[in-house]
Amino acid sequence: MRWTLRFALPALLLLIITLVTLYIKFAQVWDQYSAPSYAWASLQNTLRGSTLDNPPAVVGKVEDKVVIMARVESEDTRWVAENLPDWQHAIYTVNPSASSPNTTLTTPQNKGHESMAYLTYIIDHYTSLPSTLAFIHPHRRGFRDAWHTDTPLHDNVDALRTLRLPYVQKNGYVNLRCNWNPGCKKPHRKNKHITAEVWQEVFKGLSKASFSQPDYIPGEVGAACCAQFAVSRERVLERPLSDYEGLRQWVVDTRMSDAQSGRVMEFLWHVIFGMQAVYCPDERSCYCNVYGLC
Repeated sequence: MRWTLRFALPALLLLIITLVTLYIKFAQVWDQYSAPSYAWASLQNTLRGSTLDNPPAVVGKVEDKVVIMARVESEDTRWVAENLPDWQHAIYTVNPSASSPNTTLTTPQNKGHESMAYLTYIIDHYTSLPSTLAFIHPHRRGFRDAWHTDTPLHDNVDALRTLRLPYVQKNGYVNLRCNWNPGCKKPHRKNKHITAEVWQEVFKGLSKASFSQPDYIPGEVGAACCAQFAVSRERVLERPLSDYEGLRQWVVDTRMSDAQSGRVMEFLWHVIFGMQAVYCPDERSCYCNVYGLC
């Protein structure tokens, strides 16, 4: 009995530690993926007999707003034209093949993830920007692939159809993700991607725009992930063209990999467009202001 107890207690302790670890991990994923709202929205959609592939049509002319994204050639982005016909489209293929049409928008280099396309659009259209610019990813939806798209069904069509454009104009910059996890929670703000050295390297030589603090190195950098946001033309123009050219050149020149340089840019877009180093609006207010979910 004594020997049995001696082995049972460590086994029980190990089991408890394992279960607690799994719970913590599961809770993080549950929160990041907004699983409850996704499940509820999916159930409602099924009960209504709706299909995600055929949302209600949008009628009207193309408006003074643009969707910008980067894609690899294998990604199907026809959903943009089909479901967002009132938006202008700037879809950059970062790895064009010899058979790509001459009309394909391309980037100077396939590096920095989506940042190369985002910056290329601004540089090429700096003097003719539309009023609202939305920078998003090429995958439309999906619990696994598009978990960071902050609508109940993780659908970028829903996100852009409900985006409150007057608030974009008022605020200048809005993150399309309101959920603080990941990026805004307190432990995330000691951002391992944005060291003091990286901060200085990225902003070295940029102008002192009205909101810039090029000599300031923040102790914390925080914003909800994941490089999907909207900005007003006026906010873009608060920086000179040379700033965006300099940022793109940093992506080209840095020894960081495609993924690493892309991650750095992901956590600096809010700073580039005039927000504080930690930009984490209250979640409830964010959903209300950005999507009208009040």
